[in-house]
Amino acid sequence: MTAAPEQSAARERAARLADAAARGAGVQLRTVDDVAGLAAVADFFSDVWRTPRSTPPYPAEVLHSLVHAGGAVHAAFAGDRLAGASVAVFGRPADACAYSLVAAADRGLGYAVKQAQRAWLLERGARTLRWTFDPLVGRNARFNLVKLGATGSEYLVDFYGPMTDGVNDGDESDRLTVTWDLAAPREPDETADRTAAPVTAPAALDPSPTPGFARAGGPPRGGGTHVAPDGGPLALRSPDGRRVWCRVPDDIVALRATDPALALSWRHAVREVFVAAFAEGRTATGMSRDGWYTLTREEDSPA
Repeated sequence: MTAAPEQSAARERAARLADAAARGAGVQLRTVDDVAGLAAVADFFSDVWRTPRSTPPYPAEVLHSLVHAGGAVHAAFAGDRLAGASVAVFGRPADACAYSLVAAADRGLGYAVKQAQRAWLLERGARTLRWTFDPLVGRNARFNLVKLGATGSEYLVDFYGPMTDGVNDGDESDRLTVTWDLAAPREPDETADRTAAPVTAPAALDPSPTPGFARAGGPPRGGGTHVAPDGGPLALRSPDGRRVWCRVPDDIVALRATDPALALSWRHAVREVFVAAFAEGRTATGMSRDGWYTLTREEDSPA
């Protein structure tokens, strides 16, 4: 695949962003395709997902096969230490779509790794990149939707079935698919990030939310506020109906470890809000610093 001129320009921008982020973090970015390097990446993913290195979530031989098939493993190195990695493969050639199987990095390095992945894909003619993540992990949502400018385009209920790694064990594996326009990422919209909207102001909300939202997390409380498993508000709808906001817990990974039943209650409550919102044609376009998703419809966007 050959990149179009606009993709080449976007690739150069992505490469500059990746280089600047890597320099700022004191790491080096490169693709990995050798046996020893891929084994190190497999060990890194084992440590992130808290599985024994003897049973990694992404074995080295699988990574080697993906690279041989035309995919890429990008890695960030702090000296000799592996500090982050991502894996991408190409999807349907007809629409130049690529898929990111996995990505993980030390704090502050994710942006550099994703921009390196983006530059590599643009050079090969890709236009979009898709991946999934746990929608209850708010920090990942903010990174994907706000920092990168991707869009939450599909909600998948219990996508993987039961998982037995040390991070997801005991929960259901709902995932949010994000789609990233590689040549023209969506501009972060901090006004859609709920920074100016009240967290608890029932009188300012639509008093008649859709039936789907009325069931989410319990009965409606006040005007359009729904009770989350912790007793606080769960879902809010703007008066004009253009936006729905949904809250997630502060740290679902820690909650799974200390109170798996409560974590599962959060899963079911947030799931019902998202399923109803996506049935209305909404997508996830923002995540606030205090844990609120913004769900919007394209037809409701300002002209």
